[in-house]
Amino acid sequence: MSFAPLTSQATSAPAPVTTAADAERLAAHFIEVMDALIGVVRKETDLMREARLSEAAKLESIKGDLARLYIADTLRLRASYKFLAEVAPDMFAGVRQRHDTLRALLQINLTVLATAHAVSEGIVRGVSSELARKSAPQTYGSSGRHVAPSRTATQPLALSRML
Repeated sequence: MSFAPLTSQATSAPAPVTTAADAERLAAHFIEVMDALIGVVRKETDLMREARLSEAAKLESIKGDLARLYIADTLRLRASYKFLAEVAPDMFAGVRQRHDTLRALLQINLTVLATAHAVSEGIVRGVSSELARKSAPQTYGSSGRHVAPSRTATQPLALSRML
């Protein structure tokens, strides 16, 4: 599936739909974009669940392009609302259904991404505190118990963002 690149004209002032044929083309394009976006988000969610982060990261540009097309079509639909309400009020039942599917899928996707973020942050914090514990001197306090290393004894942790 190939989509034309989004132009600055499409984002600044969308041309409203003026004919029934334009309305049908817009609805078909919007459905096609949403179906493609749903497929990419599903694939990203599945890859993130499987901890295949490098493969999921490769979908970023495709998802961004589809999101821009989605927004452009949404703005054009909004600009054409009065005309579409008069000419084709029930033409967009499929659009509404796919939009609801996309919304639910995005909720799941955001939950999976937030979980992956929290897990990775926990791992990095655990590694950092373990390194700090090993590099700090092991001392005992006045009570005879082991004293945790101070924050000034910790060394910064360098990470490579290459997946």
